[in-house]
Amino acid sequence: MTAVALASTGGALLPLVAAALLWVTAPVQAQSQFEPPPSGIYTCVDNQGRRITSDRPIRECLDREQAELNRDGSTRRKVPPSLTADERAAAEEAARRKYAAESARNDAIRRDRNLMARYKDEAAHNKARESALDVVRKSVKSSQHRLADLELEKKALQAEAEFYKGKDLPRQLKLQFEANAATSDAQRSLVATHEAELNRVTAVYDGELARLRKLWGGAAPGSLGSASATQSSAK
Repeated sequence: MTAVALASTGGALLPLVAAALLWVTAPVQAQSQFEPPPSGIYTCVDNQGRRITSDRPIRECLDREQAELNRDGSTRRKVPPSLTADERAAAEEAARRKYAAESARNDAIRRDRNLMARYKDEAAHNKARESALDVVRKSVKSSQHRLADLELEKKALQAEAEFYKGKDLPRQLKLQFEANAATSDAQRSLVATHEAELNRVTAVYDGELARLRKLWGGAAPGSLGSASATQSSAK
């Protein structure tokens, strides 16, 4: 058919084209109308006692529990209430506290079990205590011996300084006095540090022994609180 003929008959063809398009698109529209609804069904009772059902979470029941149902009516899951910002923060803080408490308890159980595995009885614990203290005691004695040597060195320097009464001391002698004083101060500081370490080690073993005596007596691992609390009560 020529363009002229098509144009002359266009008015007659337009209804036929429109009918054909309607015939083609009708099944698609019908299919979309009969698509199955979402598989989840939500139901709840609102604050006025009304039972509400929807294919999505129900806004009127955000402050209370909702049930999500399967298509056969069985319960798929329970949807908890939505929390406010403050409620969510409080719930998170409670969860953190619970986790921290559980972690501390598990750590206490592990420490107690390790302690009992390391020390079968009090004699074994005392032996370990003396071994640990002996290392620190040797350090204290070493510093004390060094202080005694420095004191002798100082006396020798003072004897030499007697030759310079009324005169300025030689520069080298002054430097020797200064070095002796600085080294003596350092050794005295070391002695104080070692003595503090003796006290610390003693406190640790005292706390362990107090804890072990209870564990040996039948206390369950982890039931005695933290090790620091046991040490405090043992003092």
